[in-house]
Amino acid sequence: MEAIEYTRPSTIDDAVRSLTAAGARVLAGGTDLLVQLRGGYTRPALIVDIKGIAELCRVEQTARGFRVGAAVAGAELGAHQSFAQRWPGVVEAFQLIGSTQIQGRASLGGNLCNASPAADSVPALIAAGAHCTIAGPGGQREAAVEDICTAPGKTTLAVGEFIVDFLFPTPPAHTGDAYLRFIPRSEMDIAVVGASVCLTLDSAGVCTAARVCLGAVAPRALLVPAAGAALVGTRVDDAALAQLAAAASAACSPIDDKRGTIEYRTKVAGVLARRAAVAALARARGN
Repeated sequence: MEAIEYTRPSTIDDAVRSLTAAGARVLAGGTDLLVQLRGGYTRPALIVDIKGIAELCRVEQTARGFRVGAAVAGAELGAHQSFAQRWPGVVEAFQLIGSTQIQGRASLGGNLCNASPAADSVPALIAAGAHCTIAGPGGQREAAVEDICTAPGKTTLAVGEFIVDFLFPTPPAHTGDAYLRFIPRSEMDIAVVGASVCLTLDSAGVCTAARVCLGAVAPRALLVPAAGAALVGTRVDDAALAQLAAAASAACSPIDDKRGTIEYRTKVAGVLARRAAVAALARARGN
């Protein structure tokens, strides 16, 4: 058996150089990669541990909003009071990943780039309108989170590229977000369906913007513009919520597996999207 090389760069440029090597893999938290290694699903020639890069391990509030390093752990983000106050839906989604021990390592960047359709944090990132900074051999670029994953285990990142941080824009007044999931067990399970909603109200209580994203019902997290549009221009009343639920279910293209059938997932997606919208609405009214 060939040995696996390991490196822990301290700068973004060093990490890019390491990742251009054949067979290199990023280690952000390791909660997915180590499982894949033990299961024999992957055998990288080089593991590049990016937790040694300072920029990737901090949360900063800037003029554009919050920048969250791609290697920031769930426990750290949950303890950041200012971020949690602004984006509670993102925090509650991120903190559903694994156990307390996992929360000490699991990262937003890793959860996204593992490209699981059932990833908990990804629908919340997309609903929040988050963008990510990507470093690579050609320099840095920015992309919307919804443009990263393409299929299970596949992303748009090129060889040598990795995510540096996420930008969460400063939300307007009266904005609220929420994430809900359905799982067979009470905790530490994979989502059968996940739903995240972020919406904004005007001073009269009318919805002016809304984003709805579903998880585990398509090959990747699914932004559903029709579901968001169902709320815009309304007071998020029962009629609007019913239209949102219908649009969410109509957008689904899930699979049958041991955790749920196509019919069941499709129905639950509409129910969860509606419930998440109600939770986001309550938060928007309180902001």
